[in-house]
Amino acid sequence: MTGETTVRAAVRIHGRDAQLHQVRALLDGLPTHSGHLVVTGEPGLGRTTLLHWAARSFRAGPVLHLGPGPGRSARVTAGELLDTLRAAAGEAPLLVCVDDAHLWDAPARTALGRAAELLAPTVRVGVLLSVAGHRAVDPEYAHLPAVRLDPLTPPQAGALLDDVTDGAADPAVREQLLAEAEGNPALLLALVRRLSPAELRGHRPPPRPLADAAVLAEVAGEALTGLSADAHDLLLTVAAAVRASDGPDVDANLVFDAVRNSRPASTPLPAPFPGPLPALLALADDRLRFHGPLVRRTVHATAAPDRRRAAHRALADVLEADGRRLPALLHRSWSLTGPSPAPSLANRLAAVAADGTVPGSSRLRATVYARAAELTADDPARAERYTAAAEQALLAGRPDRARPLLAAARGCAAPLRVRGRAELVRGLTELRDGPVGDAHQSLLLAASLLAADAPADAATAALAAADAAWAAGDLTACLAALAPEPPSQTPAPRHADARRPTAYGAGAVRDHRVGMRALLEGRLDRAAVPLGQVVERARTGDRPEGLLRSASAALLLGDVDAARLAGARALAAARQLGSDALVPQALEYLAYAELRAGRHPQARAHAEEGLRTALRAGQRNTAAHHRAVLALAASIEEEPDVVARHVTAALTTARRHGLAQAATLAEWAAARADLGRGRPFDAADRLGLLVLPGPGRGHFAVWRLTVPCFVEAAVLAGRHEETRAVLTDFAGWAAFGADPQAAAQLARCHALLAPPDRADDLYRCALARHDEAGGDFERARTALLYGKWLRRRRRPREARGLLGTALAGFDRCGAGVWAAQARGELRALGAAPHDSGAGALSRLTPQQLRIARQVAEGATNREVALTLAVSTRTVDYHLRKVFAALGVRSRLELARMVEHAGQAERGEKTGAQP
Repeated sequence: MTGETTVRAAVRIHGRDAQLHQVRALLDGLPTHSGHLVVTGEPGLGRTTLLHWAARSFRAGPVLHLGPGPGRSARVTAGELLDTLRAAAGEAPLLVCVDDAHLWDAPARTALGRAAELLAPTVRVGVLLSVAGHRAVDPEYAHLPAVRLDPLTPPQAGALLDDVTDGAADPAVREQLLAEAEGNPALLLALVRRLSPAELRGHRPPPRPLADAAVLAEVAGEALTGLSADAHDLLLTVAAAVRASDGPDVDANLVFDAVRNSRPASTPLPAPFPGPLPALLALADDRLRFHGPLVRRTVHATAAPDRRRAAHRALADVLEADGRRLPALLHRSWSLTGPSPAPSLANRLAAVAADGTVPGSSRLRATVYARAAELTADDPARAERYTAAAEQALLAGRPDRARPLLAAARGCAAPLRVRGRAELVRGLTELRDGPVGDAHQSLLLAASLLAADAPADAATAALAAADAAWAAGDLTACLAALAPEPPSQTPAPRHADARRPTAYGAGAVRDHRVGMRALLEGRLDRAAVPLGQVVERARTGDRPEGLLRSASAALLLGDVDAARLAGARALAAARQLGSDALVPQALEYLAYAELRAGRHPQARAHAEEGLRTALRAGQRNTAAHHRAVLALAASIEEEPDVVARHVTAALTTARRHGLAQAATLAEWAAARADLGRGRPFDAADRLGLLVLPGPGRGHFAVWRLTVPCFVEAAVLAGRHEETRAVLTDFAGWAAFGADPQAAAQLARCHALLAPPDRADDLYRCALARHDEAGGDFERARTALLYGKWLRRRRRPREARGLLGTALAGFDRCGAGVWAAQARGELRALGAAPHDSGAGALSRLTPQQLRIARQVAEGATNREVALTLAVSTRTVDYHLRKVFAALGVRSRLELARMVEHAGQAERGEKTGAQP
């Protein structure tokens, strides 16, 4: 150990907001009723920290820290424990904290679990237990509500690291620390303590491996005590097998066969294993896995070297016999007894990893390339293999693994071509999960380094640089990156590696660059043909990279149907190839296509899945775009809290990483929510910053999409003059033809600003153009505005028809907040629609529907709040919205409507006729 760095206490608990919220809910309820909660997680994830936080935060009464005590625990009954807790509580609420409750013996666990369950609601005692998550939960606690601590995400772990080191870590060292810690806070802090200040700042190389056996044993070693030799062998074989697996679990038969083969013939191992499996393992569907990754790593690292090599050798033998070349060769390399390097084996590993006919995922190939690099003595070859490993890690959706591999490649002398590939991977990594300005510079550098030896890759890098400039909203830089490349005398390689993240046909790259540049220069006639050719390739292409470019080109041309087709095919191809890094981007294009087509529920579905996959793949920038889409989709519904949550999250990442496009979309969503809720002044203020000329104007390709909302808000706010200049720009955009809704929206804007003698014809023109373009939401908005205008002109019959059409359109696309406006206008005409069945409830948001049903069953607002883990103010707010949306005035009317809706649904299911 070389540790000299002093690690100061973190200022706050990082990455545990959801868990803190659940514990806080337990504490807040204790003044009125009892409660219990189990905190579980593997070693190092912060169970004890969470209990200490709860004890410090509880102010309503005393805190009792309960432990079994020597020789006492087995004789305690549930009744005795209950009496003890009641006595300790006295007249005030009591919080009982029990850390490591899994260490109690079985009778004591039974008493504790039973006592927590039998607490009467009026006792006002809260029991907060922590149990280990690296083993199966004891049955005595399995029935209690639990909150699980998972590893921190890379951004959360990075925030913790910066907190405890005051940001002193060198960027490359920081990446290594985060990769080695894998989101475990205690391991991260132990790794920092191991480094000297010079090593932390990058002045000296850190020790290797960074997370060695001693560090891992310090954090998780206690979990391995008291195991038999057979259990150790099984655990070690599973841990060794997982190193060459695509996930956290492995084939149980592979493991059992390897364990049998590693035993002498004189001591055969009964099938499948003598006795029950160790508690550290779980077996499901013939797959074995550890309950937590840290314990698995500790098992492997702390094993004796000869036993570790024997486990890998046994696995290699079984895999070779089964014809699985890639993992077999990898395990064979880990069974080596001689010192590194081993050039012959390194060459074999690299050759098999590059062979596309050999089955294997990107994650496995990344591991194979990295192992080949470790066994390589030649600097250029080692750099190339580390770079190839980083490419595969990026494809596998592991940018946290790609970054330290790139850092390792940077430490080797390498030719320009390899350095260019490394910069390309680095730029793509930052494009999805870092400052896009940095990504732009890395990609431009990659293009220059690759220009001579790999012109096809150079063109791909330049196009990716344009993507980075586009995301940043830098039109000048985007056009510069799209400039025609000089002719190259070097032919492109005949056999490009289709598994590389940059694999994309040279012709498609050229067409995309030419078409995109022409489009940005306003020359649609010169953009349509090359971009159309890119779109056409989606009909025959099967590579996700090319299909994603087709979807992008279709969106540029305003062909949302083609974008949906290409995006869906890209999604299927990425999933089929295991390219986890490309799945979030495919879902992003699908979400944008649905949004442009006015299909907000479909856009929301794609964006919800895209957000989950982006966060899983460590792509914060992509996640920000998905949050912006979710905010836009929610802005037409009666969910202002959802809009605000997604807008805040999107803007946080957008401002930190320079994502102008995501920021503009998020601000638009917030403004549209204001407009829908009848707050035109707020909406006009927000949108004015996006559309009016000046340094703060929104993204160059997005701000025009917000103009119709701005014109509507500005007219309602009495700011007519501000609309003139932007409408001229919008008219040019509509004539451009890339947005099918723009012509109808332009006519609607002119109608809003026109004198009465011209407005009528302009509204009719707008509706006619909506009929040509399609899209329920935009047509309904025009019908609503026209209906309002007619009502104020005392033309009620015509107004009633248009307002009814608007209401139907809003209901069809789930635009609850706009439907409420239409209903209000109809009520003003004395023609409020009456909906008493299931159709009425369909206008409610999911949260409103849950609240409505619970209130209909007789629950009070406080009881609803406790059930849904929200505040009573939130319930009050949503209940007012429910009453307004359904046109009811009392809880009794609401109960009757919910009951009627239930009867209608049951009748539809059984085919009953009235």
